[in-house]
Amino acid sequence: MQCYRDLVNYLSSGMILAGLWHLYHHKKVQRAYGRYLGFSPQIQTVPARLGWFFLELPSLLIPLLLMLTSHKPSTMGKHLLLGTFCIHYFQRTFVYSLLTRGKPSPVVVMASGTVFCSVNGFLQGHYLLHCAKFDDAWSADYRCKTGLLLFCVGMAINIHSDYILRNLRKKGEIVYRIPTGGFFEYVSGANFLGEIVEWFGYAIATWSYPGIAFAVYSLCFIGPRAFYHHRFYREKFKDYPKLRKALIPFIC
Repeated sequence: MQCYRDLVNYLSSGMILAGLWHLYHHKKVQRAYGRYLGFSPQIQTVPARLGWFFLELPSLLIPLLLMLTSHKPSTMGKHLLLGTFCIHYFQRTFVYSLLTRGKPSPVVVMASGTVFCSVNGFLQGHYLLHCAKFDDAWSADYRCKTGLLLFCVGMAINIHSDYILRNLRKKGEIVYRIPTGGFFEYVSGANFLGEIVEWFGYAIATWSYPGIAFAVYSLCFIGPRAFYHHRFYREKFKDYPKLRKALIPFIC
């Protein structure tokens, strides 16, 4: 398959603009899902596990399909795609979604998330398989090594933080408790911090416009959620740790 570079650039630019729009639009009101979803019989929902499974699945399935149907894809691009992007979404699709104990997800949130993951899965997969130009020494380049290290650290933080959150409540419980341990000792949104670090590591390792576009979008989309969680915890728990920040340890 040929590289559709103009399409890649348009989609990447659109992703950055969409992230900035979301950041501006939701700076005062958080999107209604999870703990911010009020009860309303008019809101159609799906079970959390089912919703997360179908939302995350395209980000794994589409790159794999592109890989299987591509003629002579970039070898380094394929390795980076499998070793970072697909690994993350395998975990999100087949581990996180099946273990989550979250609230039911609105159908509109699941549908919009599925559309985004489909577009992003195509964008990242198509770029790395057909557009990226890596030389034979890229795996030894400091950018690739630094990016992969950040990606692995971020993924570890994300998975460990999800584990902590999941075990704050027993099955069937709908209660909120103060998370402790790991990076929750420093920030209220440790799971969000981990994922943001992941995608900036991915952007560095791939040294790509689609990569940085996705990292910026992730920062704009889930970054504010950390600040809303921080405010939620401080309002709900009078003994909430005063030195704990929202997203960036020791800073904010």
